[in-house]
Amino acid sequence: MITFLSAGLVLGLSAGFSPGPLSTMVIAQTLRYGIREGIKVALAPLLTDFPIILLSLLILTRLSNFKPILGVISLLGGLFILHLAYGSLKIKKLDEPSRDVTAQSISKGILVNALSPHPYIFWMTVGTPLILKAIGEGWIGSFMFVVTFFTCLVGSKVLLAVVSGKSRHLLSDRLYRTIMRLLGLLLAVFAVLLLKEGLDLLGVLPF
Repeated sequence: MITFLSAGLVLGLSAGFSPGPLSTMVIAQTLRYGIREGIKVALAPLLTDFPIILLSLLILTRLSNFKPILGVISLLGGLFILHLAYGSLKIKKLDEPSRDVTAQSISKGILVNALSPHPYIFWMTVGTPLILKAIGEGWIGSFMFVVTFFTCLVGSKVLLAVVSGKSRHLLSDRLYRTIMRLLGLLLAVFAVLLLKEGLDLLGVLPF
């Protein structure tokens, strides 16, 4: 049980603090709308990963080749993140945090996470096999792994939102615009990488 607890701790923290589209979106939404909206984005894995776990169980037990599925997901994710990148790039000034419904933080977080191939790859290659192994030794181990993993994953991204939000008052309009454009460029880079990964998984790219 200690082994699965440790695995959940290490994997959850590494996934939570690693740079990626979701982490970038947490920072962008926090700076634009406030800490509350950034936390909503951080909660996305709780809403998307459990269906992904069930899907990975189905794929691992029924399908021999799931690359085309990941390829399509990656292409859709790349296009959506390009849209988010455009939204960050066109911001011109620092406004007071808004709770307007246009923030749509939960839906953005869900789409960013669900349309990225990385959660699917993780659960199909690492997470779900660990769960199955833990179940073989008793359900407590699998429960501890899942709880620890999501606590560390979501907790680290919530911490990222809080730190970003607390630093917001130090930003001038010019610095804020620069940061948002940098975040937009990062999102664009992630989008291009996802598009390339999708084409590669579909066998379109010759290299």
